[in-house]
Amino acid sequence: MSDARRGDGPLLLALDLDGTLVQSLHPIRPAVVNAMRQALAAGVRATLATGRMFTGALPFVRELGITGPIICYQGAAVIESASGRFEFERPLANEVALHIYHAAKAAEYHIQFYTGDRFYVDERNRFVEQYAAIAGSDPIVVDSLPAAFAGCDSTKVVIITDLDRVAACESLMREVCGTDAYVTRSNPGFVEMLDPRVNKGNALQLVARTYGIPMERVLAIGDSYNDLPLLRAAGFAVAMGSAPAEVKAEADAVVGDVEHDGVAEAIERFVFLREA
Repeated sequence: MSDARRGDGPLLLALDLDGTLVQSLHPIRPAVVNAMRQALAAGVRATLATGRMFTGALPFVRELGITGPIICYQGAAVIESASGRFEFERPLANEVALHIYHAAKAAEYHIQFYTGDRFYVDERNRFVEQYAAIAGSDPIVVDSLPAAFAGCDSTKVVIITDLDRVAACESLMREVCGTDAYVTRSNPGFVEMLDPRVNKGNALQLVARTYGIPMERVLAIGDSYNDLPLLRAAGFAVAMGSAPAEVKAEADAVVGDVEHDGVAEAIERFVFLREA
């Protein structure tokens, strides 16, 4: 990774959403909004790189004034922010999704499928309500996910569980999926399965190419395990103060957590080269 302080600094900011820009169900803090708007006014491009659906990311895109493509579904989709058009999508194969479904149901985990920027469940429960509040979207409840998705791939598959079961769930999914899916964790209780070629870093390279920006001029900020490919792909990687040690170890710099305006600190230090 090259140092963002060299040359003319970053031309593209790639920002994780939950745990980086915001805490779930909270607004973006004013200092972060101001720093982002200053960066955009200075000609720096920005994109979000989130596991969220487009619907759930859009209010933050509008508030910050981000234009152009954003990365959703952990990188399984790159979506034009103005139109909502999917510029790129690589869904999880139907046969893999169904294999995951049956293993999850046997272990009594809640599971969700996705298509057309909607999420589908076969029962409405507390996990669905939790997710719907974050996503800003109501579920489509079907009698059977396998029947509803017959012949249809799912953008991703998500299991939501209690915190005391999430490590076991991730371990099970890695065993079930093998090399057939990319397994990662996003929010603390979310285990997500995607096409094995999908991650935020690969999607970031697509966005950077759209703008003609080399990866060494990209600054990425993240806080969790699903952000590791994003941080590894960028020319300069910043971890939030709340990030696990394994994520911090991959970063060129560490800033404060959300409550201490870490994104604003990163912009001040590595875009405008000011002391935070």
